[in-house]
Amino acid sequence: MTSVPHYCTIIPPYVLDRLAEQGHEPAQRSLALDLTHRTARLQAIAPPPPAHHLTRTIGDAAHAERAPGRTIRREGQAAVADGSVNRAYDGLGATFALYETVYTRNSIDGDWLPLNATVHYGQNYDNAFWDGSQMVFGDGDDIVFTDFTAAVDVIGHELTHGVTQYTAGLDYHDQPGALNESVSDVFGSLVKQYALRQSAAEADWLIGAGLLAPGVQGVALRSMKAPGTAYDDPRLGKDPQPAHLNDYVDTADDQGGVHINSGIPNHAFYLLAAALGGNAWERAGRIWYDTLTGGRLTHDADFAAFARATVAAAKSRYQDQSVADAVTAAWSQVGISTT
Repeated sequence: MTSVPHYCTIIPPYVLDRLAEQGHEPAQRSLALDLTHRTARLQAIAPPPPAHHLTRTIGDAAHAERAPGRTIRREGQAAVADGSVNRAYDGLGATFALYETVYTRNSIDGDWLPLNATVHYGQNYDNAFWDGSQMVFGDGDDIVFTDFTAAVDVIGHELTHGVTQYTAGLDYHDQPGALNESVSDVFGSLVKQYALRQSAAEADWLIGAGLLAPGVQGVALRSMKAPGTAYDDPRLGKDPQPAHLNDYVDTADDQGGVHINSGIPNHAFYLLAAALGGNAWERAGRIWYDTLTGGRLTHDADFAAFARATVAAAKSRYQDQSVADAVTAAWSQVGISTT
């Protein structure tokens, strides 16, 4: 199933809004660019014929507001002098590796979709996004945010919006939108954990660690282990993510709080991975992947529907009842019933 692509950014609009209100010019420009993209309602671009192997192309926008830009590096070519190009290239490869090696998925669409990215987009652009066909990275402003190619989990997050686009097609608003964002955080974190060969106990469970510039009071954009603790900075405000359904944020902003309330299913996944132990991309990740791709979800699934689908996926995949019980317990701990 392929849904209409959504314009999905890693930096929530409410963060840029706050910075823009303080007169932060890069945030003002980034917001204007984001609004332009949203207003244009980016259309799906027909993918090129399947390549039947990993195919990456990295373009350079040269600080213009264009994509794909001038091609700098293609699949199989040696590293170049531009670190952003190389990091984008490696991050696409790390994401491809997780999906192909662990879940036997042939690229983002399951049919060998080439992975393309554009770096150096815009002037001090404070974001990275998936536009329905490729990745686009800003350089950040070096005041609040650094180069968005620096975090491999951010690359995995954005590309996973593509996986969701080609599978469950979760709507991008309210609870289905928060699930859309959460699934991207889950697999973005798993991309990093798999690349580093970290167990669930060893992982930091942070999304975007290293993206905050020196002097910003925070460690990342989000924390799956402890939602609401990623940052607390005079410019950014305090991380608003809840970890429990009791603290669900009812808002019209951010498409109904998709970047905020994703903390609840994020925390459920962390709790499950911690309970199961070992490598999170194995049992916990497999359950989430089966849920996303198994055809049980409707495009408007809410938290409870997604939770029930994960329990069903666990029972289908594993004969050990304790695994399904662990899934149920993880959701219960964030206030969501699976019955």
